Amino acid sequence: MRHPRIAFALLLIVVAVAVLAWRPQWLLSAEYARLRWLADAKVKSLTVAGHRWQYLEAGSGPTVVLVHGFTGSKEHWLPLMAQLADRFHLIAPDLPGWNASQRLPGADYGVIAQADRLHPFIAALSDEPVIVVGHSMGGHISGLLAANHPEQVQRLVLMSSAGVPFTDNAFSRAVGAGGNPFAVHNRADLHRQMALVFSTPPFLPWPMDLALARQRDADADFERAVLAQISAPEQRYALAARLADIRMPVLLLWCRQDRVIDVSAMHAFRAGLTDSRSVVLEGCGHMPLMERPKAVAKAIAAWPW
Repeated sequence: MRHPRIAFALLLIVVAVAVLAWRPQWLLSAEYARLRWLADAKVKSLTVAGHRWQYLEAGSGPTVVLVHGFTGSKEHWLPLMAQLADRFHLIAPDLPGWNASQRLPGADYGVIAQADRLHPFIAALSDEPVIVVGHSMGGHISGLLAANHPEQVQRLVLMSSAGVPFTDNAFSRAVGAGGNPFAVHNRADLHRQMALVFSTPPFLPWPMDLALARQRDADADFERAVLAQISAPEQRYALAARLADIRMPVLLLWCRQDRVIDVSAMHAFRAGLTDSRSVVLEGCGHMPLMERPKAVAKAIAAWPW
């Protein structure tokens, strides 16, 4: 009796492994569902600005819109949403063109066009001014939104934000040479990128890393096109020229060990903004929203209201 049972158990294991190798996205979807449950977040959709947007919504209180960065997603905000949902009404969209939101052939997905789209998206969900938190490319987009529509943004959080010059590093040199340091075509590339953006990369087991790598490889041409747009001369530092137009209070939040957008960018922001406060975190890289969600939530919640 034991041998048939062992054989049957081994067969189940082999089948499970085969299924996960065939559909690794299932395990990744399950992990996202777990994180949504922890944040009590719901998936919703809205059509505005010529695109169908998918977004996460959680919590109650003042509305906070969370804007992801280049190659980011709404799910990247879930660890932070779990920390803030007891105090804020949180909205985290996939920007048009990215992930579950609609992508249109030939559309412009640079920072200027995305800032123009973000305005009607927020207007469709809130009649009152909101707090906007932008990470990396999302910070660049959020800053342009605040400059263009100051009546819509009550407060602004720029986290590891693009849009201003900073001390040159290996990442900026690679982008300047026409490369994409974030390019992912396989699992090894994915783990290399994670080592770049995290100080301590999170554990990402097979087959979740396989699912993410396949997704990123499928989007490689789109990522390359967007990177070319946002690093072009007319867009790369578009926010730097608009800092004087940002009059609301701004929280600048960085990790000292950021190897993508050096912490020196924070000083460039401070020099151009009229009302800013800075928080520098230790022991994290370019993804404080995932690597240090409790510290980020504490910094946002401690901001004078």
